[in-house]
Amino acid sequence: MKLPENIAERVQPLLDALPLDTAMAQLVVKHRTDPAHCALVKEIVESPNIATRPALSAALWLYVDELDLSHEISQSINGATGSFWHGIMHRREGDFGNSHYWMTRVGKHPAMITVPGYEPHSFIDEVEAANGASPQPLVDLQRREWQALFTWCANR
Repeated sequence: MKLPENIAERVQPLLDALPLDTAMAQLVVKHRTDPAHCALVKEIVESPNIATRPALSAALWLYVDELDLSHEISQSINGATGSFWHGIMHRREGDFGNSHYWMTRVGKHPAMITVPGYEPHSFIDEVEAANGASPQPLVDLQRREWQALFTWCANR
């Protein structure tokens, strides 16, 4: 990810502890979050470089599957970016109708042009059709979606 240096330095301990290729392995979160990962995120989101950037905080809580905290933050972010994190969170909790609602509010987000073949409503439908399973191609797309939106937010 191409992140500003001050953001990259802050999130690196989390990325070292939970690399992107192992994070968000569940399409619909069913298992508790690792407390050690939550502790890392709590420390990161309280740092000055992140604390004033709610979109990054919402994203980092999603990264460790802590949906409630991500939801609390994302629903308070006005505009397409907040709606996008909000829609992802609802998809990951299995509330597909609500996820569609928020993705409709997003419209076309500039972060998504970097994810070839990505269409949020189709993705929601595919996750729902997976019926609780986490097929690797969909997990990979989920990771690319998160990475694209996180990178976009970090660079704004």
